[in-house]
Amino acid sequence: MTQTVIRDAMIWNGVADAAFPGTVVVEGNRIDKVIEGAAVPSGLSDNVIDGSGMTLMPGMVEGHCHPSFTGISEPTELGQLCPEKHMLLTAQNLRLLLSHGFTSIFEAASAKPMLGVTARDAINEGLIDGPRMMAGSPEVTTTAGLGDERKRHIYQESFGLVADGPDEMRRVARECVRDGVDVMKINISGDEFVSHARAEITPTEDEELAAFVKVAHAFDKMVAAHARSSQSVKMAVRHGVDCIYHCDFADEEALDMLEGAKDRIFVGPAFGLVHNSTREGDVVGLTREVAESMGLFRKFEATCATYHEIRKRGVRVVVGGDYGFSVTPMGQNARDIEHFVRYFGYSPVEALRCATHVGAELMGRSDELGLVKEGYLADLLLVRGDVVQDVSLLQKQDNLALIMKDGVAWKDPRRSDQNAPGLIQAAE
Repeated sequence: MTQTVIRDAMIWNGVADAAFPGTVVVEGNRIDKVIEGAAVPSGLSDNVIDGSGMTLMPGMVEGHCHPSFTGISEPTELGQLCPEKHMLLTAQNLRLLLSHGFTSIFEAASAKPMLGVTARDAINEGLIDGPRMMAGSPEVTTTAGLGDERKRHIYQESFGLVADGPDEMRRVARECVRDGVDVMKINISGDEFVSHARAEITPTEDEELAAFVKVAHAFDKMVAAHARSSQSVKMAVRHGVDCIYHCDFADEEALDMLEGAKDRIFVGPAFGLVHNSTREGDVVGLTREVAESMGLFRKFEATCATYHEIRKRGVRVVVGGDYGFSVTPMGQNARDIEHFVRYFGYSPVEALRCATHVGAELMGRSDELGLVKEGYLADLLLVRGDVVQDVSLLQKQDNLALIMKDGVAWKDPRRSDQNAPGLIQAAE
């Protein structure tokens, strides 16, 4: 097996409070040795990468990822894309995510049935470049829920599969199981850009959610939920949802329930969309006046307050910010780590843990991903500078000297042509 030695780096192992000087030896696709100290033992391979002045850390995990969201301004645009072109654009996004240091992704929903499953399988078979991937179903919703773009006078596809009542929920859930997904997604609450079902409205009913979750768990699938309203958060906890996204308007009772289930659940703010819509919306025509009229500034404040509380209560939180809209270009994903520090009160190391070790737990692979540890899979980043002190370094592709997935250097600082693997540039 090929041996690669990464020497003279500062190693942040994914959980420690500080980095330490050392050398890592990769054998095949796994980490063979983690050697602390500045001295490099003799007898190692001459296939050496110099990590001087850089931080070696685990590859990042995107915990709320929509690779099939293709820079849209309106949800209906996803329904208008033919499946063939949509798959090609999804593949492009997956390569882009890998080129930004995300070696694993948890798909928060696929924009069409089979896009995520096909992408996951193509990555595993080596047909396309991309991160390790847990493939998601489309977002299952109810009539008048988030993802239902139909009108009386026109049928319009979007990113949702519509089901009403427990029986339809069971049928749609079983169809997604049959497709081969890893993650089942359901939209319990509405959202601010849905005129008839804003964020604090809860269209999905208890018996519908219960039926959906029961089917998913019977087939050993994870369940992720869109839940902005306080009621929807409580429903998600009660019915055993595994990953609860947003939680913006969670009240004290909902927060207590999240804390009580903290050893079982994960949450994710998906804050990138909230942030960009209120801070950078002008670039896509979302003016401050429009954002204010939609209640987005109120949602921004609510999200910040909620995640200060969630952090204090020790609930596991994953990064991932609903990237893939025109206002949140794919490739900006690492911004969420700095958002955790700036807006939610996390320390840099705490935020980095959310992007690595906690993400690996969400993937169900914390025994082999998310740490720089002997025996773990060699998904590694070598970052120019001290990322433990400045997490913003992860936002610039030029700072990612090494991107290694499964022991293969997808980006290698020793190559003169850093775009050799086909790196794609994106807005940063």
